[in-house]
Amino acid sequence: MPVLAPSFMGFLFVIFLVIYFLSSAIKILREYERGVVFRLGRVIPVKGPGLVIIWPIIDKLVRVSLRIVAMDVPSQDVITKDNISVKVNAVVYFRVIEPTKAITEVEDFLYATSMIAQTTLRSILGQSQLDDLLSKREEVNAELQKVIDFQTEPWGIKVTAVEVKNVDLPIEMQRAIAKQAEAERERRAKVIHAEGEFQASQKLADAATIIATAPSALQLRFLQTLTEIATEKNSTIIFPVPIDLIKPFMEKFEKKTE
Repeated sequence: MPVLAPSFMGFLFVIFLVIYFLSSAIKILREYERGVVFRLGRVIPVKGPGLVIIWPIIDKLVRVSLRIVAMDVPSQDVITKDNISVKVNAVVYFRVIEPTKAITEVEDFLYATSMIAQTTLRSILGQSQLDDLLSKREEVNAELQKVIDFQTEPWGIKVTAVEVKNVDLPIEMQRAIAKQAEAERERRAKVIHAEGEFQASQKLADAATIIATAPSALQLRFLQTLTEIATEKNSTIIFPVPIDLIKPFMEKFEKKTE
């Protein structure tokens, strides 16, 4: 019995070593994952996806996801080119395309990308006018994406898109923009009204030209107006009589008086 106890303990120890070796040596990487393996401190070719076997103790595997990451850039205080203070936040979409560089070239590529996005956001928007920031959002987004992608390329990261989400203006600036928008709407209304009056005057001038060349057109228009008035329920109707209608009677009256 005393002899069997040490052998049994040794057997358990061997089983434990086997289980530890298998759990440490066998890694399963998903389709979107890659494994950067350091063997005695040196990088060997990237592993995965699927079943990966490494040497425990001498190998260390770091998982890297290749999926697109949507990173929220915290709100930044920005002074635009026309000296207006605004708060701007954005979202950056990027993915790792070279896992080895993402692990070896920078300590924490997620943190580093976030810092680059924040500083670039302040720098690029600080060179823009407020009107451009509000109206030319696509151009600003494209410029941010270009600059951030250029700075993160050595880390094996590809920035696919950058979107400015919110631009918070001071209360005074919001009131000024609202007044400007109201004045612009009034200006457009006056322009549209003036254009309508101009077109109407052109039509009246054309109608006057036609009537001048055809006097009977004036009489027809007069009779049409009488017909329209007669359809309304009016107790008293006052209408002018064209001189041309009574002119023959006036001439006969003048001849008789002579």
